[in-house]
Amino acid sequence: MIQYIFKRLLLMIPTLIGAAVLIFFILRLIPGDVCEIRLAGSGLYADPEQIKLCRDNLGLNDPIMVQFWDFIFGFATLDLGESMWTGQPVSYEIGLRFQLSLQVAIMATVVSLLIAIPLGTISAVKQNTWIDYGVRAFSIAGIALPSFWLGIMIILGLLITTQALFGEPWMPPITYVSPFEDFWGNMSQLIWPAVATGYRYSAVATRMTRSALLEVLREDYIRTARAKGMIEKIIINRHALKNSMLPVITVVGIEFAFLMGGLVVTEQVFNLNGLGKLFVESVLNQDFTLTQALVMVVVTIFIFTNFLIDICYAWLDPRIRYA
Repeated sequence: MIQYIFKRLLLMIPTLIGAAVLIFFILRLIPGDVCEIRLAGSGLYADPEQIKLCRDNLGLNDPIMVQFWDFIFGFATLDLGESMWTGQPVSYEIGLRFQLSLQVAIMATVVSLLIAIPLGTISAVKQNTWIDYGVRAFSIAGIALPSFWLGIMIILGLLITTQALFGEPWMPPITYVSPFEDFWGNMSQLIWPAVATGYRYSAVATRMTRSALLEVLREDYIRTARAKGMIEKIIINRHALKNSMLPVITVVGIEFAFLMGGLVVTEQVFNLNGLGKLFVESVLNQDFTLTQALVMVVVTIFIFTNFLIDICYAWLDPRIRYA
């Protein structure tokens, strides 16, 4: 098992290098200049000497390979540099929003699992019954409804309900507060985007759980266990469900990594200052340093999540690590 983990860790290195090369050189192909945006603003005049001085200070006039080496060396030493737009350290800009995005992603994943695994299991066990049809309709609705639209409906529902019950409307807090400082204040702000996003992604996991479990239930060892008189609940929980979790874990892991930087619209709906919103701002402002760092952070999260998925594969199915 240790050798298997070591091999998976080594495979991360070329992936990170490839992602760094792509994001660095692709960003340089985008038209526009952060110095012109900072100095000229919306159609105003900017002195070419000031633009040149700004580019010199930001290192944009250095040879391209020098810039690339600074980027790679800084990432390897965890020195992400300073934002070209705000002048603040990139690690500070990301740190302000990383905790919020991470908490939303974890909560949405938990909501997704709490919905998907029970419903997917029930749907497979009760195949072609009214329960199965109901679960399938529920999951299809989750796929069809965008999470941001569901978020808008949740906010409207809160406003109408609290207005009717208490005489004045209630809205989730706007300012993020750590759960270690104010747990209930934190939950009142993030539980609703987590529910809206978690339901959206639970639909995919529910259908995957159902299809994987149906395939396992048709295996010979399941029929053998039933022929021996084993209790159906034990067959499902101890034998079938564990062996059907491999594709489900893959879907949930990919969704979790996506949630860390892909909830741009949902963050706008709930007024959350997360990594997705920071992504958009950095691209609009031509902030190469911040955009590069954000992409590498998300790539690292994807790679580490896939690494954990591989470890779960090897734990659930010993044949993988022995191979």
